[in-house]
Amino acid sequence: MAAILAAGALIFGACTGDDDDDDAAGTTETTDAADAGENGGPEAGDTLAAVQDAGVLRCGTRDELPGFAVLDPAGEHVGFDADFCRAIAAAVLGDAEAVEFVDLETADRFTALQSGEIDVLVRNTTWTATRDGAEGATFLHPNFYDGQGMMVAADSGIDSLDALAGQVVCVAGGTTTEGNIATEFTRRGLDLPEVLPFDSPDLIQVAFQEGRCDGWSSDLSQLVSLRSAYPDGPDSLVIFPDAFSKEPLAPAVRDGDTQWAQVVDWAIMATIQAEEFGITSENVDQILADSTDTGIRQFLGEAGEDAVLNPGLGLATDFAYQVVSQVGNYREIYDEHLTPLGLEGGLNTLWTDGGLLYAMPYK
Repeated sequence: MAAILAAGALIFGACTGDDDDDDAAGTTETTDAADAGENGGPEAGDTLAAVQDAGVLRCGTRDELPGFAVLDPAGEHVGFDADFCRAIAAAVLGDAEAVEFVDLETADRFTALQSGEIDVLVRNTTWTATRDGAEGATFLHPNFYDGQGMMVAADSGIDSLDALAGQVVCVAGGTTTEGNIATEFTRRGLDLPEVLPFDSPDLIQVAFQEGRCDGWSSDLSQLVSLRSAYPDGPDSLVIFPDAFSKEPLAPAVRDGDTQWAQVVDWAIMATIQAEEFGITSENVDQILADSTDTGIRQFLGEAGEDAVLNPGLGLATDFAYQVVSQVGNYREIYDEHLTPLGLEGGLNTLWTDGGLLYAMPYK
């Protein structure tokens, strides 16, 4: 994985990856998901019905990470994660715009999910064993495969990860980032750097500009994103091609809500399967009209071999059509928001192209 990420980085001057603003696993007090109704959210197991009754999806995300989720001049959420919120709404409600975006700070993500304040979390969150077991969250099909990396000033004279041994590295506090640094430098037999944690990327940027940090470590995609909007210009920063962790970023729902988890899973995978079929938001209607391929017709909710596929998810049989026609396939979403940042597909390409994107069969 590191090798593939590194290759993308060498080509574009940055690595494939994502922002892992994740708080340390197990630090958030867990809440029994079955008690979520006390805080205004649906009881565990009732989320699908609650969302359909309300006619709106409450999606936990953020509003300040270029490429993933930011506010445009009109105050609308745009980005890769924002579009996956819309894809879920299209599948569940038939309306990609029926989304209430709930912007969450890093430390509040799992609390908001546990309490029922949000229906789904789509906010650059790494799926780890401890989070799966201790945060009252069920992680779903990853929508972005990432890895942690390091960024330095272009004029620093630091030209490798090894050169940061014993130096000062700044990170977002309470994240998986801190532990990954210690693990990697120990593995390399290097002196550990001094790690300075901060509450937000904005504070890290200030410290970095003041010269208090020799390196800045986070998920590679977050580094690429922040580099693109750096006040001194992206050329003033260099991202090393070394990826030294696995960071699968995945949406999450509350534990105990199996049907809702299945719904969100298949909404995400609809974007991947559509790409594999070659179906886009622009050609989906033409393909639906012309195709005699049973698999494609059933995927889009039409009869194939005289039968419409109803997988029993509690959704309209044309839910995948709604996702693709209103939001797009995976590559459309990726190319609109992440490719302009210089993030090559890398691991985030179809399995048939050497990547990790693989949808379960729509049968």
